[in-house]
Amino acid sequence: LRGRAKEAERALEAACLARFGTLRPEGTPPVLRSDNGLIFQSRRFRQACRDYRLQQEFITPYTPEQNGLIERFFRSLKEECVWQQHFESFEEARQRIAQWVRWYNEERPHQALRYRSPRQFRHEQDVQVA
Repeated sequence: LRGRAKEAERALEAACLARFGTLRPEGTPPVLRSDNGLIFQSRRFRQACRDYRLQQEFITPYTPEQNGLIERFFRSLKEECVWQQHFESFEEARQRIAQWVRWYNEERPHQALRYRSPRQFRHEQDVQVA
């Protein structure tokens, strides 16, 4: 568990830096919603959330629909990327999945965003605010 919690903490750091440009976002603490997995409940991960000023929120056990956005993302990842390919190595899988995630966020139209990519949608939101 310790190794997986450390890996989850590194992923949390990378996500904070990518999303906020810092490990400690200012203002209202962002909410990090997750299931009740041992890693997310671990002392190390909970401390990392406090250190990075993230508010942890847990879904009700056995109700993945409460985390529908990420459940749908992983379904799309499996259907559109992972199950469509035969990877020769872990490194190849890592690279192809990273490419797919970039495509998913920057180019792929999403029905919920009125058939715009998340990048297009976010840009439009930023323009409206300015």
